[in-house]
Amino acid sequence: MHTTPVKIRWISACSMMLGVYASTGSALADDILATVSSPDKVLSVAVQLGGDGRLAYEVQRHGKQLIAPSRLGFLLANAPELDGGFSLDKQAVTEHDDTWEQPWGERRYVRNHYKELRLELVQKAQQNRRMALVFRVFDDGVGFRYEIPDQPQLKETKIADELTEFIVAAPATAWWQQAGEMAALEYAIRKTPLSEVGMANTPMTIRTRDGTHIAFHEAALVDYASMWLRKVDGQKLRAHLTPSAIGAPVERQGAFTTPWRTMQIADNAAGLYMSDLILNLNEPNKLGDVSWVRPSKFVGVWWEMHLEKSTWGSGAKHGATTENTKRYIDFAAKNGFRGVLVEGWNIGWDGKWYGDGSDFSFTQSYPDFDLAATSAYAIKKGVRLIGHHETGGNVARYEDQMDAAYQLYAKHGVDSIKSGYVTDAGTAQFHSAGGGTHYGYTDSQEGSRHYLKAVTEAARYKLAIDTHEPIKDTGLRRTYPNWISREGARGMEYNAWGNPINSVDHEVNLVFTRMLSGPMDYTPGILSLEGVKGKPINSTQAKQLASFVVIYSPVVMAADLIENYEKYPGPFKFIKDVPTDWADTRVIHGSMGEYATIARKDRHSDNWYVGSVTDGEARTLSLPLDFLDAGKRYTAEIYRDGDQADYRTSHRFDIVIEKKIVTAKTALQLKLAPGGGQAIRLTPM
Repeated sequence: MHTTPVKIRWISACSMMLGVYASTGSALADDILATVSSPDKVLSVAVQLGGDGRLAYEVQRHGKQLIAPSRLGFLLANAPELDGGFSLDKQAVTEHDDTWEQPWGERRYVRNHYKELRLELVQKAQQNRRMALVFRVFDDGVGFRYEIPDQPQLKETKIADELTEFIVAAPATAWWQQAGEMAALEYAIRKTPLSEVGMANTPMTIRTRDGTHIAFHEAALVDYASMWLRKVDGQKLRAHLTPSAIGAPVERQGAFTTPWRTMQIADNAAGLYMSDLILNLNEPNKLGDVSWVRPSKFVGVWWEMHLEKSTWGSGAKHGATTENTKRYIDFAAKNGFRGVLVEGWNIGWDGKWYGDGSDFSFTQSYPDFDLAATSAYAIKKGVRLIGHHETGGNVARYEDQMDAAYQLYAKHGVDSIKSGYVTDAGTAQFHSAGGGTHYGYTDSQEGSRHYLKAVTEAARYKLAIDTHEPIKDTGLRRTYPNWISREGARGMEYNAWGNPINSVDHEVNLVFTRMLSGPMDYTPGILSLEGVKGKPINSTQAKQLASFVVIYSPVVMAADLIENYEKYPGPFKFIKDVPTDWADTRVIHGSMGEYATIARKDRHSDNWYVGSVTDGEARTLSLPLDFLDAGKRYTAEIYRDGDQADYRTSHRFDIVIEKKIVTAKTALQLKLAPGGGQAIRLTPM
């Protein structure tokens, strides 16, 4: 809901910032079509129309060029290109400023303040074919998109290639992962000079020579192919649309808008995470009352299978039995967890299911699992089952059963679903128009259609969706709040497999890359610090606790085995206490790939929680507590690395749990061991 009145102010195009560009000697100065600045004039955008009618744009920050003149436009598969021959028909600048409330999230209230430049353009040589270009400029970033109106000259638009460019002006370092490869979004984050980037997924974060940080991504990805970034030469990046196996990457009828191409821009890494630009570029909630979406923590039948103690498939070691699930339900009820995840309950897991999924039933359980009885048992104890739908990437088979599967869960009180699409990139199976199926990428246009269909159909039954092997997050949780979380990066299961385990800097890399797109179901809390056959993981116990605060998701799995939580009751207390829904979030400090400290305030109490994680280096960081209420005393429950703690040795279990009395004037010292962390609960006295 809106908590302050919406303010929209029209500004004459003649009052734009031509003077700023004239004074900076911009390369666009002779060809500027229009300019617009952010509300506090931190960022400025100029749009160029060259002599050949080609479009380009430039971005400056505090008068200094960040993005050099970069091309705009499209190549079409069914018509002459939307590139060149443009002239301006209309232009306008508006200002928008309101505050809206999230039903759940990193913070309760979000300010949405920007100036918008809208340019309506015409290609006279192409029968007056029309296109609009829209820029929204915030103090912390820029979003722009293309709008194609309904017009007889272009009834169907088949986009062969998007010509959008991002030319970074200053030398920069990039943190990125490759796109279009077998493991989709599950590669480790790489650090290279920007000039050495290949084909990258987004978000991709860069740091320029003067320390300015830019994260490239997209917002509101609906009925369109996902955008990868391809290095052309030097520091020139170009949009590359996920290919389709059956035609052009994007095919649309009539009027449509593209996703927003986005740049979050800040002085430092912490500033990037504090930006709400991606959410603000999405449409408001379309579902109405979503009080049935319940942020919470859960346990369940999952980690034991990754450790090879049980199996997804049937047989003597089958994990998802009624008996085993009730064991987790009892544990959840005793320790205050709302949910119990049950993977492997339904038939189809025997034999080759990875990349196939042709045997999966989403309504028929194995004989040793009684869905109705187990769910009733859970509800009686104040616990809910979390449903599981693994598709093996067989989208066609899942869609055929989707409605019946959702009805079944709704009938038995299962109100959230973890879905999975385990297959190699490019090998998902989709329905073909003439019958049969074909293969394609899950982040193609038809993939984006499917994932949103799964979410909107689930909403009809008041089901929340936590997507694994997803299409990347682009802020659609604002529009569809039942899309409550996703995976979309290397998760904790890599630490179980050990081939290889996640690097010691993995969590801090996620914070300022993957986490800029939205919540991640990372499944932290492995207090055993061990994978298959006892192989150690790159973490201390304190870092596992801190990850509950640092890696945000409104639904969080405490992933370890029951016996390990019973073995370590001290650290387990923080896991039981920490909430998953926040009234406020503050990034205290952070550095790309090195460390991050985040403080979050519980939405349902006056408690604050702090998580701090580091890479392989030991660090001492100052934590001022000035975010606390002045004049109040708080009890700080501190879970910190012990003096001998080190992720490389048996001392990774060295943890100190202590209490201190603090106020808003207190500054604590965070002493982080190599591969370590610290978690703090702050409760008003």
